[in-house]
Amino acid sequence: MAMKDQPIQQGVVQRLSRRVQRLTAGNAGPMTGPGTNTYLVGERELAVVDPGPALPEHIDALLAACGDRLRWILVTHTHTDHSPAAQVLARATGAQLLGQTIADDGFQDTAFVPDRELTDGDRLEGADFTLRAIHTPGHVGNHFCLLLEEEGLLLTGDHIMQGSTVVIIPPGGDMQAYIASLQCLLEHPVQVLAPGHGQLIFDPEREIRHLVAHRLQREARVADALQELGEASLDELVPRVYAEVDPSLHPVARYSLWAHLIKLEREGIAAERKGRWHWSGQRLV
Repeated sequence: MAMKDQPIQQGVVQRLSRRVQRLTAGNAGPMTGPGTNTYLVGERELAVVDPGPALPEHIDALLAACGDRLRWILVTHTHTDHSPAAQVLARATGAQLLGQTIADDGFQDTAFVPDRELTDGDRLEGADFTLRAIHTPGHVGNHFCLLLEEEGLLLTGDHIMQGSTVVIIPPGGDMQAYIASLQCLLEHPVQVLAPGHGQLIFDPEREIRHLVAHRLQREARVADALQELGEASLDELVPRVYAEVDPSLHPVARYSLWAHLIKLEREGIAAERKGRWHWSGQRLV
């Protein structure tokens, strides 16, 4: 069957294609949108991608949907809305747990312990599907996207989200790596994006190019504001750089602003001294 989508419904197993189903956890919110999407990949045997938060009702729904077919549990990254249910699901089913760990930066699921650490290019071959791991650091250093090769479907975790931009939180998050990881996806045969939050995206190249352009435009605003002020703190820069963003979201935007400034510092455009950021005299090209 062809890939198709339908409106997100929490707690309901939704079939997207012959090999892919989606079950959305009941954790909707400002940072998670309609909730974390858990994907069930395969027919005769299953891989669960991003089992989500350890909500009993979500875990029960996953166990009911998988039955005795679950063989693998994969996490795109270890933020607490994506991986905590993994350990519970693994204990209940004996499925192999795959992902990559990272030093705790205050946002990680520290209980996550994989049976095998994912590396770039790893391939998981089920009875009727192949998932290939693509390391996509940026949102966080241990982030992976997973390409379902038979359908050109890329499970993007939090690398790409539908309807909103991804927050980059240093030091685990890295804006330079994030933009480079987006650009690297253009080299892969991706036909559809399946994000960790929101609905399917059917024009992946356009979406990826838009995201890169958006980040670079925002970065130019950071550089312009810093050049105009000469020096400023993060809190002084946020309302100038994110003037069109609801002020209630400025504390979150502050993280991505910080990530942009770190990238600009590496490129010789900005410099940080004693908590204040200084214009270096260089210009973006």
